[in-house]
Amino acid sequence: MKTNRHSKLPIRRISGLLSAAIALPFSSMTVHAQTDEEKPAAFRTALVYDDIFLEHDTGPGFPESPDRLRLLTKHLKAHPVSERLLWMEPSDGIDPMPWILEMHDEDYVAELKRTAEAGEKLVGGSADNPISKRTYEVAVKAVAGALTAVDAVMKGRVNNAFAAVRPPGHHAMPDRAKGFCFFGNAAIAARYAQKHHMLERVMIVDWDVHHGDGTQEMFLKDPTVFVFNTHQYPLYPGPSGSPDIIGEGAGKGFNLNVPLAAGSGDEAVIKAYRTQLTEAFRKFKPQFLIISAGFDAHEADPLGALGWSSDVYAELTEILRALCREQGHERIVSLLEGGYSERGITEGVRRHIEGLEAPAEKP
Repeated sequence: MKTNRHSKLPIRRISGLLSAAIALPFSSMTVHAQTDEEKPAAFRTALVYDDIFLEHDTGPGFPESPDRLRLLTKHLKAHPVSERLLWMEPSDGIDPMPWILEMHDEDYVAELKRTAEAGEKLVGGSADNPISKRTYEVAVKAVAGALTAVDAVMKGRVNNAFAAVRPPGHHAMPDRAKGFCFFGNAAIAARYAQKHHMLERVMIVDWDVHHGDGTQEMFLKDPTVFVFNTHQYPLYPGPSGSPDIIGEGAGKGFNLNVPLAAGSGDEAVIKAYRTQLTEAFRKFKPQFLIISAGFDAHEADPLGALGWSSDVYAELTEILRALCREQGHERIVSLLEGGYSERGITEGVRRHIEGLEAPAEKP
């Protein structure tokens, strides 16, 4: 066993995505959706969560563990921002499967279901993708959570939403699991916004420390979804994060990768958002924004080395909200991706949520 200098918690080595895995020893906590009697008169931001997300059991010492959400929900419920959020559970009225099959191969989906329900411990033979009996069920519910968030925003219940879901999704490929991810939550939500809510242009912004290669793969040839990534480079998953990858065919020019050097800190990513992202956003004019919100670029995270502060997540959020307002809306859905340190998954997420929930700044 090893100890990370930031977390002071035990870690174990595995292959692929991780050079180290952090264990978060926190007690379980149940979070309930608010009743009508508990709701304030109006909300700006929804938070989608369900205890079922704790049932994807990845085993002891694995970084993408249920303790991430136990820690996050405990932190949020103890903070005043919680009272200003519309806490929601994934809607039972949404059938996620047709939307999953929009982006994933039917044979892969069936194989994931079979292997999980059979009690196998890995999918695809990769130590990066541990599973348990309820993993398939939980992954489907995570997609339902993402779609519930889209509905809440599009129906005007809230301006924006954060979905505290797991497993994450931005590495999932159309035909296989990869890097802790099984279904492409952000990609599926984007297609749902387009086909169910009849939107033409959706942008996905991914600030996870690892490049969102699965999301990129799904939209490389699609000019209706703009995918923007900032990520540490070089780092897992490797060459997919190259700035030379700008899309293919009709999708050429609708994929933008901005590699960031280890140790580049807040300044580098803020500059990327104020220049490259801003230019792309204003040109593309998205009608809906999805954030693949990873928190493993945080300075305390054991799996990345970008060195971001907690406060930068609020600043990036404010930049994105301002750009949306230029387009006449604030339709934003943010989906939890990575984040494996105590401070990142608590302070970092909270500062992002506070950025979403804050009253809009007047121009």
